[in-house]
Amino acid sequence: MNDLSLTILAETPSDALPIERLHQRTFGPGRFALSAYRLREHVDHLLDLSFTARIGTLLVGSVRQLPICVGDTKALLLGPLTVEPPFRGRGVGRALLDRALKDARAREHRLVLLVGDEPYYSRVGFKPVPKGLITMPGPVDYSRLLVAELVEGAFTGVSGAIRPDWSLAK
Repeated sequence: MNDLSLTILAETPSDALPIERLHQRTFGPGRFALSAYRLREHVDHLLDLSFTARIGTLLVGSVRQLPICVGDTKALLLGPLTVEPPFRGRGVGRALLDRALKDARAREHRLVLLVGDEPYYSRVGFKPVPKGLITMPGPVDYSRLLVAELVEGAFTGVSGAIRPDWSLAK
């Protein structure tokens, strides 16, 4: 961020409404039909691994991480990641991603999955999930299912259905 002083902070409960408004503006009502939202209906995102981006007191971006399992393997589902349109292209999304992955690694998480654009997310280490290894509930474009290993080799042998981590269910 060249011209702006950006602060990345762990999400707090009081951020819920402003983040929901941000999601409403940037994703619209169709977001609830997406596969990732089906998973979010059962398990809350982890506040200590979800972050806000602010310029002064203005919320300009957010990223969340949700505890999931792929088969029997624990992982995180990153998303949604969103930035207010006037602040896109200024490094806000990248700063949120860097913080989310750094803190997940520090807390000894091994894998992070997401549904997104490979050209954007490959810059921080995400790679396409080989076809047929993983399934998700609801409609999903499997060419957009990506994984990042926070520990080398952590994705080796992982397969199965993505589901909420029921040990943390609501």
